[in-house]
Amino acid sequence: MKDLFTKKWIIENSLNIVQGYEKGILTIRGLHYRLVAASMTNDLQHYKRVVDAMICARWEGLIDFDTFSDHDRFMIGETEYEDVSLDDKIAKAKNQVRAWMTSYSRNKWQDQYYYPEILIEKKALQGVFQSVCEDWSVTLGACKGYPSLTFLYDIANRFIEASNEGYHPVILYFGDYDPSGEDIPRSIKENIIRHGCFDIEVKRIALMKDQVIDMKLPPAPVKVSDTRSATWDGLGQVELDAIDPKTLQVMCGDAIKEIFGEDTEKKVRDQESEERVQFRSALKDYVSTL
Repeated sequence: MKDLFTKKWIIENSLNIVQGYEKGILTIRGLHYRLVAASMTNDLQHYKRVVDAMICARWEGLIDFDTFSDHDRFMIGETEYEDVSLDDKIAKAKNQVRAWMTSYSRNKWQDQYYYPEILIEKKALQGVFQSVCEDWSVTLGACKGYPSLTFLYDIANRFIEASNEGYHPVILYFGDYDPSGEDIPRSIKENIIRHGCFDIEVKRIALMKDQVIDMKLPPAPVKVSDTRSATWDGLGQVELDAIDPKTLQVMCGDAIKEIFGEDTEKKVRDQESEERVQFRSALKDYVSTL
């Protein structure tokens, strides 16, 4: 039987799909699952075909090179070479002063019960979660599978500090539905406790069996390389990428909202409004003395 899901079919359908997302949100893997939802076969062969098709589509100018996110590869720092314009520097400084004059705010999580952080299994999905976490002022981290002890040591230190200030540390975890994806939250919690943070809660938000069923997500055979597969009786492996990025963003926001006390925030915002006037006045007085 002829395979209908040719490079041409993939490119034509991908052009429609990518138009529905902001640049840097969708991964190639995420596109693969959007194509699976459009009837394409869900296997490694067709995923590789999607990768090859997107390489061609970008070189041919059909899809922009910055359409897909790739947070596994990034550069550090910037090489500056442009001529310096004094007028531009003055204008930029004025904008910075103006921004400072209106920037006063209290921390969003001040006096809340929880101190939260979001952990995701894959760094490739960081772009999906980043805007939501920024809106909520919540730390976001990518485990890249089982996180290193160094990574967890840093988290534990932040949690211990927050706990000492009276907050309840909590991790909201998003990972694949497979043997390791189910086990990673346990490993995270145990290692953070071993680092000395005993007041720690780990909430697994996704991906779970009922969500796979409710969203009709396509399972694949569990990886043979996953040693936990022998004792796992799940439906099959389903990657977090199988969920539409927009749905993941809603899930992330809902999970944060569930632990956020709105009454507490109102008290903080009332205090913030009163102090903003004093803040602006103090900065004006300071600038006048320079």
